Amino acid sequence: MRIVVLGGGVVGVTTAYQLQRDGHEVVLLERNPEVASGASWGNAGMIAPGHSFVWSSPRAPIILAKSLMLKDQALRFRLSADPRLYAWTWGFLKECTAAKARRNTLLKHRLAAYSQKVLDEVVADEAIDYDRNTRGILYMHRSQKALDSGVEHMKLLESDGQAIKVLTRDQVIALEPGLAHAGEKIAGAILCPTDETGDCAKFTRALAARIVERGGAIVTGATVEELTSDGDKVTHASTDRGLFSGDAYVLALGAESPILARKLGLRLPIYPIKGYSLTIPIGAAKSPPTIACLDEHNLVAISRFRDRLRITATAEFAGYDASHKPSDFAFMKRVTQELFPDGAEYDRAEMWAGLRPMTPTNLPLVGQRRFKNLVLNCGHGHIGWTMSHGSARIAADLIAGRAPAIPLDGLMAA
Repeated sequence: MRIVVLGGGVVGVTTAYQLQRDGHEVVLLERNPEVASGASWGNAGMIAPGHSFVWSSPRAPIILAKSLMLKDQALRFRLSADPRLYAWTWGFLKECTAAKARRNTLLKHRLAAYSQKVLDEVVADEAIDYDRNTRGILYMHRSQKALDSGVEHMKLLESDGQAIKVLTRDQVIALEPGLAHAGEKIAGAILCPTDETGDCAKFTRALAARIVERGGAIVTGATVEELTSDGDKVTHASTDRGLFSGDAYVLALGAESPILARKLGLRLPIYPIKGYSLTIPIGAAKSPPTIACLDEHNLVAISRFRDRLRITATAEFAGYDASHKPSDFAFMKRVTQELFPDGAEYDRAEMWAGLRPMTPTNLPLVGQRRFKNLVLNCGHGHIGWTMSHGSARIAADLIAGRAPAIPLDGLMAA
């Protein structure tokens, strides 16, 4: 078939790749001049099944309420005139029970673990260089009480096959010598040795190049304005660069997906949550991190991409606003400098903010809704890089009429 993929982030590109592997002709449409220019560019770079816990937990309502008054909260809620924010937030709050959080976390972990296996297959076949680091990820805690609680919390993922190892302060520093100067701030950590990191944008752009080399079309600078339908089928996509038609379509526009879907009469429970990141050259720094880590107390994630660091933090309910100012990054920069005082050339930090496409359950929408030839693959939230490969394979399987390798409960868009 000829398949039109809408969206050139990591989800869209990995989907186009899997479809091409199945023998389809693929055309991918991306509004930016280059693929992986949105959330796929500025994310933490973590392939982290060990970070599968959903945000919609029993603690989330309290954190959101505090954020109305306190600035340095990991989740920030800003009052808005947008009615969709409150509709989405109500759906999110309904998912914040202990039972639903447990269920959604296990479903998310299932997809994340499967996705990592698909990534391994792709990397083996394509030999893509994307600054991959397979030493694991350290989930660090500041007090023994927090560490003990974190270990207890992590047992849920461990019961689902996630490998974990509890490390003392001395063991953490032995694994990551760059933390030696901040040892007194760390009680210990949970190491997920099978978690990994890599530059998502670098991977996505290299994979897109492979698609083009094999005859696929990547059309950049093409904004999808509308999908036209006839009965239960989509007939073509209208863009500012003309019309594109195919036998099937994949909606993978990230935070923009619900905007386009509404024009088809589809209501998707996706809302943009703004995330912030810094990219900092290591330069002449003498003790840069060698393994990715997440400061669980401050929810600041630090990854190394060969000659640079990527630091991410904060989730802000701010609608379709990706603006930022230097003060937005002060906290995450300060935390990183405290942990790695000689870890990078901090005065050369590049600031970025982008929109994560979140659903109330924190699970992506993968499947069909109403239209026979339209497959949704959107709403991947804060670990889209982790889940993208698996959801891409699932989308390709659904288009081929095959049963996917994992159950789809919690993922189907219907």
